Amino acid sequence: MTVKDKVIVITGASSGIGAATAKLLAQNGAKVVLGARRESRLKAIVADIQAQHGQAAYLKTDVTKPEEVQALVTLAKSEFHQIDGIFNNAGIMPSSPISALHTKEWHDMVDINLNGVLNGIAAVMPDFTKQKHGDIITTSSVAGLKSFPGAGVYGATKFAVKNLMEVIRMESASEGTNIRTVTLYPGAINTELLHTITDAQTVKGMDQLYQAVGISPEAVARTVNFAIDQPADVNISEFTIYPTKQG
Repeated sequence: MTVKDKVIVITGASSGIGAATAKLLAQNGAKVVLGARRESRLKAIVADIQAQHGQAAYLKTDVTKPEEVQALVTLAKSEFHQIDGIFNNAGIMPSSPISALHTKEWHDMVDINLNGVLNGIAAVMPDFTKQKHGDIITTSSVAGLKSFPGAGVYGATKFAVKNLMEVIRMESASEGTNIRTVTLYPGAINTELLHTITDAQTVKGMDQLYQAVGISPEAVARTVNFAIDQPADVNISEFTIYPTKQG
């Protein structure tokens, strides 16, 4: 199995990890279908990919709406006649102490970070089950591996993703559908994620950390490319991507 000619849907594709991954996969011959809420950003990224002779399409997509995620997958199949993978990358991180009771932000994180992933899985599962292959790649976080004060709800959504992806891998093995799962646990990656934090004290500490140790989203893009590029009988299911300087 190689990246070349695979059709990969990417959510959260308008910036950061999603945009970097779209560009790298297209550069290596994949056909990418981008979804996010900021249509102008998607349009610019697709134009850039096409200018480099890559193949790409986009659709404005809110991952909390199942019908919009399904429409994104349908676009991939109509535009490129197949679907080989989905990268569930959309996410927000409005972290804060639980005692601050930013309950609206709690629900938003569950809706995007967890339900958005479930919507992506539901959109591709019938095709992957029928064709007996497909990659489901999802961005969790190092906060999905260990607990961090100030990130209780964010971490809860990311721990949930870890369990969900491993169960899909195990069920696929027992059902003989050959669906591969890849869960990513990034550390401090310089993206727009910090912009979603409204709690002043939390964002101050996170800003200091990311300024000191943060690395570019291309690091995660290369990891996604590596995972997809493995032979069909190989599933490297988990990657933790830390900056070298992050303790």
